[in-house]
Amino acid sequence: MSVVVFTDETRERAREIIARYPADRSRSALLPLLHLVQAEEGYVSPAGVAFCAEVLGLNKAQVGAVATFYTMYKRKPTGDFLVSVCTNTMCNVLGGQEVYDTLSEHLGVGHDETTADGTITLEHAECLAACDYGPVMTVNYDFFDGVDASTAIGVVDELRAGGRPMPTRGARLCTLKEMAVQLAGFADERDEAVADGGPGEPTLRGLRLAQQHGVSVPGFDPNTPIRSKAEADKAAAEAKAKAEAAKPAPAEASAAPVKGGDGASAPTGSTAPDVKAPDDKSPQVRTAETRQPDAGTAAPDAPGTKVPADATGTAPAAGDARSAEAAGVAANAPAGDGKPAGDEAGAQERNLTEAKAGTDADGAGPADANETGVQK
Repeated sequence: MSVVVFTDETRERAREIIARYPADRSRSALLPLLHLVQAEEGYVSPAGVAFCAEVLGLNKAQVGAVATFYTMYKRKPTGDFLVSVCTNTMCNVLGGQEVYDTLSEHLGVGHDETTADGTITLEHAECLAACDYGPVMTVNYDFFDGVDASTAIGVVDELRAGGRPMPTRGARLCTLKEMAVQLAGFADERDEAVADGGPGEPTLRGLRLAQQHGVSVPGFDPNTPIRSKAEADKAAAEAKAKAEAAKPAPAEASAAPVKGGDGASAPTGSTAPDVKAPDDKSPQVRTAETRQPDAGTAAPDAPGTKVPADATGTAPAAGDARSAEAAGVAANAPAGDGKPAGDEAGAQERNLTEAKAGTDADGAGPADANETGVQK
């Protein structure tokens, strides 16, 4: 098998993708990197897996585990146009299975198979998340809504003839490799690539109803320009400073507590120093410390738990649990030579000797001695 050498452009884009993430989180770049290698080869080949492992410092098994989990990463050469037909419940009821069967017979391929000219790969999809447009199919993830067997054949025939039929919704069609570049996080460089397309009527139904009944967000102005991040940060800082300035100055705590009518101190606010909340620790750590109080850092207020205490209500001091465990181990020596733990060889030998002599320490007869020896 020939070794695939990825282009300098692909390697430069790989470095750009990795730079999007913190230095200690570079592994997060794996998903877009897999799309990147698919953009060059048309699928994620073993060479693509090795490339991703190399640039991220992972092993190939780690990369392969991700590449085989997601269906958008193809593990064998795929056609220029991936045609997916929804055959799940809603689309199936509306004729989705008939559309798939017709395309399969027309193209001469089955699920996840590619036509001989390498143009189209057909697959049935469990759900394309467009039930209100069913039956639907996608070409490289762009939607063709409300299709039937006839319109589906028309779409694939136009694709095989070199055309680019316009999706019902979304931008102009592109090849699978061009789509993989976009999924890797790079803009579509074709002229007016996103100039066409638009939303479907079922999607706009809520907006139409809102307009019909005069429903809108209070104070919403659709002509309000979207601020840049710098402008938004500046406005947020100014609002915070204004709110801080409007706060009343905190009253100084009195030296002596104010007494209520019954002589008790009135609740005038706590002057105790701030204490870090116990929830700063993870639940697992808090639970472990509560159940092991001799660690010296138990959290008695952990939800659903309680520090063990003796009859006087006093929690065990640090080290008690370990001392008790050591004492238990010393009192119960581990078993050896197949004998149960706790057995002493001396007692067994004494019982056998007494039974053989026919008497025990109390002068019992042979039968009694044997029974007594067993009890001892």
